[in-house]
Amino acid sequence: MAKKKNQNLEEFIGEALENIRSDRAITSHLLTELVQEMNKQGSISTIQQCGMIASKYVETLQRSNEQIVKLAGLLQKKEGKQEGLTASEKDEIYDLLNESEE
Repeated sequence: MAKKKNQNLEEFIGEALENIRSDRAITSHLLTELVQEMNKQGSISTIQQCGMIASKYVETLQRSNEQIVKLAGLLQKKEGKQEGLTASEKDEIYDLLNESEE
């Protein structure tokens, strides 16, 4: 029964990673198109409107980074290894990412 749970966890993590990668690809594509449109239009009102949308796309990318870190932590915990980043190091990286967004 434990083996089945492990397989389900591995399948779940694999599916989550696929979804994260897919979401990142779509979001990156949309962000690229938005920036191109902003460059074409060039007006202040267009840039202001598009800027809000662009910030949401960047937030989506940041959340996917956080999800990857959480999945890596789950895998590390599952494997019982103490290698890698500590919780405080992860928190520090998270804080740095949040600061760069502001």
